[in-house]
Amino acid sequence: MLTCIGYGTTGADHPFAPLSLQRRETGAEDVRIHILYCGVCHSDIHTARNEWRSTIYPCVPGHEIIGRVVEVGSAVTRFKVGDHVGVGCMVDSCRQCSSCQQGLEQYCENGFVDTYNGQDKHGRGVTYGGYSQNIVVDQAFVLHIPKTLDLAATAPLLCAGITTWSPLRRWKVGAGMRVGIVGLGGLGHMGVKLAYALGAEVVLFTTSANKKADAKRLGAHEVVLSTNAQAMAKEQGRFDFILDTVSAQHDINTYLGLLKRDATLVQVGAPGEPLPVAAFSLIFKRRNFAGSLIGGIAETQEMLDFCGQHGITADIEMIRMEDIESAYDRILRSDVKYRFVIDMKTMPTALS
Repeated sequence: MLTCIGYGTTGADHPFAPLSLQRRETGAEDVRIHILYCGVCHSDIHTARNEWRSTIYPCVPGHEIIGRVVEVGSAVTRFKVGDHVGVGCMVDSCRQCSSCQQGLEQYCENGFVDTYNGQDKHGRGVTYGGYSQNIVVDQAFVLHIPKTLDLAATAPLLCAGITTWSPLRRWKVGAGMRVGIVGLGGLGHMGVKLAYALGAEVVLFTTSANKKADAKRLGAHEVVLSTNAQAMAKEQGRFDFILDTVSAQHDINTYLGLLKRDATLVQVGAPGEPLPVAAFSLIFKRRNFAGSLIGGIAETQEMLDFCGQHGITADIEMIRMEDIESAYDRILRSDVKYRFVIDMKTMPTALS
């Protein structure tokens, strides 16, 4: 086994600290990755603090991983030592079900293996994520990083990027479409960038008037303050597609009313309580209310390649590993533009 240092917590109310982890030896199909950067997702907070009541401790979060290949197994053909690679939200799936066979591993009917807090298929118990020195992953779940992209700013593409890209592609967003993005956070800012690059007319909906300039810098053609009833009324029935990235409670019917006939609103934000949907918001215009998770491996690679061609990365603030808890608190206050990324050079190299 390979021993390395991770940074995790042993309980919902326990502080983060260095931990000793056991990674498996590099198998024939495996890639061992030295982690350079790891993005910080709101899911990390939910899991570390056991807010979803499913956390197995010790918990080492992190599923927006960028690193350098340091070893490959004897059967690995897709990567070589020295390659810059990424690992996102999953590190395995059953590979046999109809979803996996269609390249939709994120909907694996037997459950994909989470990068952290999942059940390892190699008999090692719980999986540990990217807040660590290295990780060993099957080559089928490792991604190539375009050489044109800044490595640190690419890390959030592996969750925030693919979470917004997948529905934009599934519903064929492109030129000639009027697209709404609800919320300008980690997900929303990527939604704006990607929808703009796909050629759509992009409108951002926000409750914060001070986000207007930033939204336009990111690619929004128009910004609508959703607390302004008159402004919202003007937008009724004008949208081909809306991507809702908000995880706080809000009135979804307000946005459903903005859709044209047969148009779709896709929810990717995950509020803690149900969002009540009025039937009349849907039936009179034959509107659709859908949900979307991340993307499969092929779709994630497609997104990375598209971002490489268009020079798209996340807007980030780099932090030290030791600052993770203050970063969590700032995320909860919406005090980041728009994603924290840990510089893993600041990772402790030994237990304290």
